[in-house]
Amino acid sequence: MGVVQLRNLTAGRTYFDGKKAAGKTSMEAMRALKRRLSNVVYARMLGDQKRREAAGPGGQPGTTLQSSATGLTPDTGPSDKPQPEPATSQPTLIAATP
Repeated sequence: MGVVQLRNLTAGRTYFDGKKAAGKTSMEAMRALKRRLSNVVYARMLGDQKRREAAGPGGQPGTTLQSSATGLTPDTGPSDKPQPEPATSQPTLIAATP
């Protein structure tokens, strides 16, 4: 990530140039830039984890285990009629006529 930041004029490049102007060697400035980038990534991961913990069970804030459409287990009402069993057909033997 640090090398990519140095290719263009980015905040990382500005940070690196500032470290170099402060008397750091290129390797020391690169190390400082990498540390700064890892801190940014870590802070983002912590923020994502906090948002995930605050979210409901469906992954969205405000969700619950009970749905407004149906409960956890579907109820079979009287309008749900069982389907008939599949027909089992036995082959019939046709007697040969003499």
